[in-house]
Amino acid sequence: MIPPPTSADVADAAQFIAPHLPPTPLVRSEGLSMLLGCDYAVKCENLQPVGAFKVRGGVNLVGRLTQDEKRAGLISASTGNHGQSIAWAGRLFGTSVVIYAPAAGANEAKLDAIRRLGAEVRQHGKDFDEARIAAEEAAGEEGRRFVHSANEPHLIAGVGTIGAEILDVAPDVATVIVPIGGGSGAAGMCLATKARNPEIEVIGVQSASAPAAWRAWHEKRLDIVAGTSTPHEGMATRVPFAMTMEILWQQLDDFVLVEDAEIDAAIGLLAQEVRVVAEGAGAASLAAAIKLRERLARRRVCGVLSGGNLPLARYADVLRGC
Repeated sequence: MIPPPTSADVADAAQFIAPHLPPTPLVRSEGLSMLLGCDYAVKCENLQPVGAFKVRGGVNLVGRLTQDEKRAGLISASTGNHGQSIAWAGRLFGTSVVIYAPAAGANEAKLDAIRRLGAEVRQHGKDFDEARIAAEEAAGEEGRRFVHSANEPHLIAGVGTIGAEILDVAPDVATVIVPIGGGSGAAGMCLATKARNPEIEVIGVQSASAPAAWRAWHEKRLDIVAGTSTPHEGMATRVPFAMTMEILWQQLDDFVLVEDAEIDAAIGLLAQEVRVVAEGAGAASLAAAIKLRERLARRRVCGVLSGGNLPLARYADVLRGC
């Protein structure tokens, strides 16, 4: 089994990706701070070149491939943001990329963005996990390097650089809230922040309509299959993943669920108070902060806005309902 990354790997990733990805803003919101009764800031990963945090891991992984691996090409599965990340990094470092996505319920705007970055998109199965299994099988048949969306040390270390950037700007932050799908973002956040300040509280959040990782964390086991009925595809994983869960079991302080309606409300609040576009996974951290308002009172809190790739029609529907 490949060993998981360490905090030293996150520090190394920060240096590796720096020439390609500038730091994203940490924006304090007066309105959200008043609403929550704490000092609340938003880490704006929606401003990455692919509109989501995943590109950090993509650059860190693809940039370190051997020449043989780059010549063979890459294959992966994604509901959108991870696929854009690998496609963007593949274009940057000169390797071909194939992305498997679900045939049903896919975010077409994200798939179009993957294609525009030069990757081939193949749609298969009813959800992310069926697409992932098909991608693994195709990798063996075609000789491409399969890139797992979570069980990859370089991906986890790369996205962990979010935590390093937060502490560079706000070293006294007390709590960081991170959305969880496969868990790479939260695992990387734990590695990055707790190495510099063990007292920092890292809280994960997932949709109650897709609770696989939440159940795995609370029950301390991986043999779980959960539903994925949430419309917020960034958190819609049916099963937990070993490498990220091992880190989360050891270092994540708490893990909460929020309802999809609460996530929709948070999308509207981020538009109103921070003037940013957040997809469902990106708004989940704020939804969790609202749910934990009493516990977070008077603390300095950072919510990770992991991505902003929300189709315009869906965004309009959400804002009309706010």
